[in-house]
Amino acid sequence: MTSDSLLVVSHRPENDVATRIGIVGAGQLARMMGDEAHDVGVHLTVLAASSDDAAVATCDESLLGQARDLAALTRLAETVDVVTFDHELVDLGQVGQLEAAGVTVRPSSSALHFAVDKAYQRSTLEAAGLPVPAFVVVTSSRDVELRAFLDHHGHVVVKAASGGYDGRAVLFPDSRAEALTMVDNLARAGAVLVEQRLVLESEVAQVVVRAVDGSVALYPLVTTVQSDAMCVEVRFPAETTPALTDEAGQIARRIAALIDVVGVLAIEFFVSDGALVVNEVALRPHNSGHWTIEGAATSQFANHLRAVSGRPLGDTSPVTGAAVMVNVVGAEAPSSWAAAQGVEGTYVHDYGKAWRPGRKLGHVTALDDDAATAHVRAWQSALLYGTRTREVS
Repeated sequence: MTSDSLLVVSHRPENDVATRIGIVGAGQLARMMGDEAHDVGVHLTVLAASSDDAAVATCDESLLGQARDLAALTRLAETVDVVTFDHELVDLGQVGQLEAAGVTVRPSSSALHFAVDKAYQRSTLEAAGLPVPAFVVVTSSRDVELRAFLDHHGHVVVKAASGGYDGRAVLFPDSRAEALTMVDNLARAGAVLVEQRLVLESEVAQVVVRAVDGSVALYPLVTTVQSDAMCVEVRFPAETTPALTDEAGQIARRIAALIDVVGVLAIEFFVSDGALVVNEVALRPHNSGHWTIEGAATSQFANHLRAVSGRPLGDTSPVTGAAVMVNVVGAEAPSSWAAAQGVEGTYVHDYGKAWRPGRKLGHVTALDDDAATAHVRAWQSALLYGTRTREVS
């Protein structure tokens, strides 16, 4: 099937005047935006790489094409009022060409630069006086700056500056020699970001949404739990101090204004030596905000659609005392999500993907006034679903 083929799955009347939003990418984030679209009053078209992509089942129309194909992007733009994204794997030059042609893109190509290029993100945030790890950007293990950096910091993290997200292309060398080898391997594809490896006390995430008029709404801060470079659990309320909670919100507002973002912005923080350090920035709905589907008055997905379509933002207040979300990653043998739905107080989200070991298949959220109860129920449901991830106490 060619990239300009259109799969129409819409049931809207022809005279519907809803804002038409095009999403570049048709993964689980776009799928969950599709679940919210009609309540928000928008019409969604996704640019999908395959008719089997997760969002094809929930969005109104699906245009087949690649995210880095300018012709496909142009065809998408011709059918919608606004273009947005469900991932960062885009060509900023192509997005800029759409804008130059008069297409409304939210977030803009200049804002997306922060998510697409980690080196640019780090340098810009540091210049603005925001807390980031010590870092150096290099193109080879022979760079003088790198040798001096390793002499000073010892243990480091090595990251591809672009092309990776959700833990991809993030490496943890055990020695100086291994760090140099990793830098050269990643440098074949572009610049490499080398950062100080911090001693972590915990990790937290702040999701903020910013409207066209610059108004901002913050979701509650959450604690995130990682395993094997993947987020396995999100806990609301955050297990941190009121002072750090307040500081995370202030930093989020500063970054949202600095980037001039429209839509959802997620900021992952390290807590190290009692202080917040910015880890990653994502300009889209984020894994740390999935709990808001049931746990907040307006989900992050609905608010992203509200923001990019120019609507007023919805209420971000929690509607529960506690929420725990667990990602479901395929175990060695498939299980059934039907049993997972029987756990009291839980909500099971299946992404419509074929089962494969190690593949993210969905998530489970448990709500309760008691955080410990929510934790137990979320993991009980996820394990019945068939996740390979281990429960974290």
